[in-house]
Amino acid sequence: MAGRWWITAWYILTAPLMLWDAGYCLMRPRSMVGGDLHWIWAFYEFYGNVDHVYGVKAFEDGEGFANAAAVLNVIENFFAVLYLWTTHVCSSELAPLAGYTASAMTLAKTLLYVSQEYFCGFCAIGHNTFPGMLSYWILPNVAWITISGLIMYHLGKDILWSLRLSSERVKCE
Repeated sequence: MAGRWWITAWYILTAPLMLWDAGYCLMRPRSMVGGDLHWIWAFYEFYGNVDHVYGVKAFEDGEGFANAAAVLNVIENFFAVLYLWTTHVCSSELAPLAGYTASAMTLAKTLLYVSQEYFCGFCAIGHNTFPGMLSYWILPNVAWITISGLIMYHLGKDILWSLRLSSERVKCE
């Protein structure tokens, strides 16, 4: 596990970001412009104009996708923190499964988010210029997909190795 420092770094960097994002969605309208907690999420005044899923109109129209994704963010974070805990604080064989689960959820949620946007004809982001869309929507989603997939690959190999080792032990007994 010591060679997986980059997985630890990813979870340490992204867990607070995902909780901040979830907080914005789940605290609306208080987190939005004019809300008493907006100062915590001031960035979303800008980002709501990039991605309308986060915007005022989507909230006013009762669209639930952002909040549904926020709930998944919280669950993903539980598994990411469990990975960090079982890797660095209280060593456990559960660590690879926790990390794999967190990344599988992140990958699935991101692919759902991208697919939703594709199948609605880019209804929430299609108004952006290509450079804006590339910088604020495409590249971040490519990063989430790529890194989650890499984590799944590496931790999946660790899980498979453990299963093979256990299987060999059972055969010998």
